[in-house]
Amino acid sequence: MPTYEYECQSCRQRLEVVQKFSDAPLSVCEACGGELRKVFSGVGIVFKGSGFYKTDSRGASSAATAPAAAPAASTPASAPSSTTSGSSD
Repeated sequence: MPTYEYECQSCRQRLEVVQKFSDAPLSVCEACGGELRKVFSGVGIVFKGSGFYKTDSRGASSAATAPAAAPAASTPASAPSSTTSGSSD
C-alpha cells in the first residue's frame, strides 16, 4: 500500500498516511479541523538490471551507424544523357 503525505492548509502540520488506492483521500486535519491537501513530491526510483541505458541493448556497430538511405530511382539504360559542354549566348 502506498504512503501519502498530507499538509493542513491552516496549521501547516504534515502527516503521512498509509492508504489503499481505493480509499478516499483525507480532507480534515485532526489537529485543527482545517483542510488537508496531498503533498506531491519526487519519487525515488532505482533502475536495476540491464536494458535501462542506451548502451545496454545495442551492439557497438548498430549504435554508430546511421540507417541506410533509400535506393535512388533508377534511370532507364536507353535514356540519353544530356550534358552540355558549352554555353549558349
